[in-house]
Amino acid sequence: MAAALTLLLIGCLLQSVLCEQFGVIVPSTISVLRGSCVTIPCSFHIVHDHESNLDNTCSAVWKNNKEFMFDSSNLQQSIIGKLTGDLKKKDCTTTLNNMQPANSNTYFFRLECRNDLMYTFHNPKVNIVVKDDLPRPTLTPSTLKVREGTAVSLKCSAPAPCLSHPPTLTWTPSLGNSQETLLENQDKTKVKTSVVTFTASHLHHGQDISCTAVYNKQDGSTESSGSTRLTADVSFAPHILPSSDCTKTAAQLICSCETVGNPSPTLQWYLDGLPVNHSDKFAISNVLLNDTALSFITVNQPQERDLSTLLCSSSNYLGSATQRFHFYILEPQTSAESHDLVMLTVFITTVVTLLVLVCALLLVIRAQRTRHNLPESTVAMNQLRTSEEGNEVPNATEEDIYVNIDVQRQADVAHPATISGPNNAEGAGESSEKKNEEGDDVIYSSVNWKSKKKKGEDSADMDQHGRFYLEEERGMKGDDVQKSCEEHNGDGKPI
Repeated sequence: MAAALTLLLIGCLLQSVLCEQFGVIVPSTISVLRGSCVTIPCSFHIVHDHESNLDNTCSAVWKNNKEFMFDSSNLQQSIIGKLTGDLKKKDCTTTLNNMQPANSNTYFFRLECRNDLMYTFHNPKVNIVVKDDLPRPTLTPSTLKVREGTAVSLKCSAPAPCLSHPPTLTWTPSLGNSQETLLENQDKTKVKTSVVTFTASHLHHGQDISCTAVYNKQDGSTESSGSTRLTADVSFAPHILPSSDCTKTAAQLICSCETVGNPSPTLQWYLDGLPVNHSDKFAISNVLLNDTALSFITVNQPQERDLSTLLCSSSNYLGSATQRFHFYILEPQTSAESHDLVMLTVFITTVVTLLVLVCALLLVIRAQRTRHNLPESTVAMNQLRTSEEGNEVPNATEEDIYVNIDVQRQADVAHPATISGPNNAEGAGESSEKKNEEGDDVIYSSVNWKSKKKKGEDSADMDQHGRFYLEEERGMKGDDVQKSCEEHNGDGKPI
């Protein structure tokens, strides 16, 4: 405990002593791009007695062992540089413009006030080195070795000696969103950083990832650039490539299986679920190239029983992948293709089913319409039968009557009596009576064409001047009702 108090006391004494002395803090070395500017971070402290002398009359002077480089009190030197710090706050940061190789030198800071405060800080000094190209940017981490699916952050850093013209940082390839920031080193110099974040994939494995820093010079001369790169090492489970296929001839069946994985995968062939090894009937050869494995299997003189499902399996410690080959189609069929085939079959079946249902519905509608049309013919006959007696039917013949064929056939079966002239009325009546005597419960109807000629007219002119009428007889079992339709003259009396 006593030792700790002693050390604390010594520290306080040293701090008080240092605070009472003149001192400056500047970086030891700054690299500058030719034709561009440089910002020198600077801070100082003075003895306590001169604190009141820090006022607006103070100026910053930078010089080397031979000559003055910059004096902030000289307005004509504003082209050379500018005091960007506040001397009253003990900040002597200064920017020097358009640096050339001849300006490469060691510089120190001098504080000049128009009072008793004037002091040259000989140590430490800053060494300014003017170069044609700045150091290449730095990548953190310098190597990338991750597992697939891991979130990765890469940081690219490049010095920014000229704050008015910081570098532009670009990633190749474009991996994702990046965020740029201007950071400060321990010696107060500035650095431009860009951080890119992405998820590692097997597609990144073996890729060269680079960061390029481009500097636009202050004097407008040709820009300068530099880049740093690394190679991504991403471990991942195997993937079987689409180049895997089969070819078949009468004498041989040859299948190839190509896979990639990190670490390098191993390959194994299976036939109907059983492993296949090299033999007289099955020739197997393997080729390994970096992270790619290629295997060939040859079946000599394949028979029908050999046309089964062949399986290629690729595996490493991260996982495995399989590929099925169906010989009869001479090409591999993945699970996605199988799914598409099933979906196509379901689609075709659905369409055919809908078409069948539509056709069946149309047939039902057509049948219903046909049944509804049957009563319409009967109604037409009734309308014809009850028409007005004065209607004339000129030149009427038996061919002018149209009746439904099915109705006529049913009438012929129920009433064998045929349509005749005037002399057949009695026969029709006899037929009706016989039908009633047989005891059938069927309503029947007999329709006869009859002609009526006027007195004094010859029968030869009946077709021209005669009148025609319909006579119908209807009857049913137990019913002797008979109806007739006759044509009447204009006086209302039947002809």
